[in-house]
Amino acid sequence: MPDKATLKRAAADKRQGKSPSTQAGEFVREEMDHIREGKHGARSAKQAIAIGLSKARRAGVELPPPKKGTTSESTRRRAARDVEVGHEPAHKVSAKRSRATKQALEHEPAAAASHLALSRHAHAVARTRTAAERSASAKKAAATRARNRTARSTAGATGSRGGKSGSTQHRA
Repeated sequence: MPDKATLKRAAADKRQGKSPSTQAGEFVREEMDHIREGKHGARSAKQAIAIGLSKARRAGVELPPPKKGTTSESTRRRAARDVEVGHEPAHKVSAKRSRATKQALEHEPAAAASHLALSRHAHAVARTRTAAERSASAKKAAATRARNRTARSTAGATGSRGGKSGSTQHRA
């Protein structure tokens, strides 16, 4: 079960009109925090991210399953099932299954959430993308940054930031 703070942050992201992947990022962040705190481990950064995405789908984030050909059929089916569960009302979860999963993850290493492991994972994922895809992504990010800069400067001029100065708003 995700923390209340995580659910709140994801709901805030949704209200602000952010993409499902951004909303799901809150659950991935929570998972990384759990691993770093020592609650449990993960076999790899990829597994840790997958756990976070699964939690997001089950919490109701409209994150579609991976496209055909990008992952195994069983992974796609599992993701589709997670999306369905996110639309259903909550029901009692098997304590035995939860305990077994938690104990299995406790035996895994905590290095999966290290900065090195995450940067290696990001680098490996970037290698699978074409130059055109990477370029388009960079252009989109630059446009977003420019848009946010202008929005911040106009908000600063009117003084509607609610007493916060600068762009460093910390998350609780």
